[in-house]
Amino acid sequence: MAAAPQPYDQRDGFIWMNGELIPWRDARVHLLTHALHYGSAVFEGERVYDGEIFKLTEHSQRLHESAKGLDFEIPYSVAEIDQACRDAVHANRLVDGYVRPLAWRGSEQMGVAAQATKINLAIAVWDWGSYFDPSARAKGLRLTIAEYRRPDPRTAPTKSKAAGLYMICTIEKHRAERAGYADALMLDWRGQIAEATGANIFFVKDGVLHTPLPDCFLDGITRRTVIGLAKQRGLKVIERAIMPEEMTDFSECFITGTAAEVTPVSEIGPYRFTIGDITRTLMDDYSALVHRAKAGTAKIAAVG
Repeated sequence: MAAAPQPYDQRDGFIWMNGELIPWRDARVHLLTHALHYGSAVFEGERVYDGEIFKLTEHSQRLHESAKGLDFEIPYSVAEIDQACRDAVHANRLVDGYVRPLAWRGSEQMGVAAQATKINLAIAVWDWGSYFDPSARAKGLRLTIAEYRRPDPRTAPTKSKAAGLYMICTIEKHRAERAGYADALMLDWRGQIAEATGANIFFVKDGVLHTPLPDCFLDGITRRTVIGLAKQRGLKVIERAIMPEEMTDFSECFITGTAAEVTPVSEIGPYRFTIGDITRTLMDDYSALVHRAKAGTAKIAAVG
């Protein structure tokens, strides 16, 4: 029988918290922390490859923007957050892994109003391999279609990577896994395709990439990176509204995200896809890009 995973509050190492590195197990907050009750927290997910944090400054900038969307300001500059992330990686001797910056309202005030709360910032790093089971990833993920939908931007700060917005993602991820799927495809409030529970989505039709407009969900950093890689290959990328029934006409599908990286999809509800040349090429190109410090910059040839 496989050993149970070690709880995240019982690990060794160091966490950067409010300006200093402290022992991992000492990084605690009080029960009456505002963020725990009212969701007043924003976060980032970043990956370390060969000792370097990929697109670090872009992530730190987005953390600041997310905080503004929740009406608070992080008391550290983008450059200071960048350095704190590097310090946490170095202190934990991490070569490949995951970085989680988190900013939140503290315990100084309890209630919906929270102007008097202190804004905290912490950064944890840990070894985290493939987000999805490697065998499932090799065959292409099986996704179901979620019941909850991404909300109208007039009802929530959908451009922020806000902790509270992931509540419905957790529900749908659990629902999918109980039914034997790896993840779920979420539609938006209009019934258009939005994203998976924690990753953006792309489709291929006749050699052209199609991806939903990120008007009510995050325009992911990995998403933008993959669009850039595709254009370097001479591939056409169309960002547009996509309805679920259009999946009948798509030949390939993959999802992108810091945790997911570039992961092929073989099934979404009744729709089927193959792991084709474009998906494989972009998987390889992304891997080469994030590992460029070790492998060197490789010349990208044209598809085919």
